[in-house]
Amino acid sequence: MKLPLTGQCQCGQVRYEIRAEPVAVWACHCTECQKQSGAAYALSMPAPRDAIVVTQGKTARWERTADSGRKMMCVYCPDCGTRLWHEPAAVAAISIVKPGTLDDTSWLYPVGHIWTKSKQPWVEIPPDAVVFEGHPPDTAPMVAAWKARQQQ
Repeated sequence: MKLPLTGQCQCGQVRYEIRAEPVAVWACHCTECQKQSGAAYALSMPAPRDAIVVTQGKTARWERTADSGRKMMCVYCPDCGTRLWHEPAAVAAISIVKPGTLDDTSWLYPVGHIWTKSKQPWVEIPPDAVVFEGHPPDTAPMVAAWKARQQQ
């Protein structure tokens, strides 16, 4: 991982940089993430909100309420609709980046898996992963696992 991290939407109209290290990477298996990603789960990468800078184009936003009842602002490209990151209302200092939009994804590894009660039955979770059946009451275990992995 080399800072700044750079990324873009599918059509290339919106580009962004992340100028600080991410807090962690985890996989969310909730049904909303399955719908949004069109896959069995979506990767989430919390990063300091003030470290995310749009370097090209303009983003659009819409607010949604998650299954957990939490509200978040979804930031996306208005041209192609690619979801770039979420801004949870409950945590103003952090944004949840969709790391599949990064230019270099080779270093991504989810240290945690959340909402596993709705995961697809064929998805295998590594034995060393931090696991939560629903929304984690505290992300500290995943942050600690991420830091430990970065020191390897």
